[in-house]
Amino acid sequence: MKQVKNSSSNKILRIQRERLIQQLHHQGIKSSKVLEAMRTIPRHLFIDEALSAHAYANHALPIGYGQTISQPYIVARMTEALLSKGPLDTVLEVGTGCGYQTAILAQLVGKVYSVERMKRLSEKAHKRLNLLGINNVQLHHSDGRWGRTENAPYQGIIVTAAPPKIPNALLEQLALGGCLIIPVGDSNRQKLLKIIRNRLHHYEQHLLEEVKFVPLREGLS
Repeated sequence: MKQVKNSSSNKILRIQRERLIQQLHHQGIKSSKVLEAMRTIPRHLFIDEALSAHAYANHALPIGYGQTISQPYIVARMTEALLSKGPLDTVLEVGTGCGYQTAILAQLVGKVYSVERMKRLSEKAHKRLNLLGINNVQLHHSDGRWGRTENAPYQGIIVTAAPPKIPNALLEQLALGGCLIIPVGDSNRQKLLKIIRNRLHHYEQHLLEEVKFVPLREGLS
């Protein structure tokens, strides 16, 4: 009886996931590769089981420790913007969180380096990624405001929490021609920016849209 119930539950989740993919397409996500990655990665594995009924709703959900898993549309939007110039070999993610955005990136880029200031979140993300057999990701417990110099420069950097201003360390770790996707602002108003490093000290900035993220905090926990 339990097996029948689980089979039925999995079917419902697959249907909900496919509906979400169609919704993202209607909202303007054009990249078939991004949509396929969203279809492939089971979002319900990255949240508490008590919230699994809401896993494929198009909004953010709490993951504990005052953090959230981003709205699927925002995950898709940021990923599509990051890859708008073509495939990338190396990407830095600032803010691993539950690991969902990490898993999406891992389907689309050569190598993902992801930093998270909260050790327990990083450990849980590590277990989830292992469960899914994702092996092109390196997770690190560190303060994301400083990026990760050890593997720089990066062709892409994606930030999943909002600093009041763009950290210089992240700009410096961006490769020439590289792309940084980052929300910037205070708790009342944030803008999602796309920044291209055209020359050594020249950056081209584009506004994608207004967003709402948790703040990018300093230090480790």
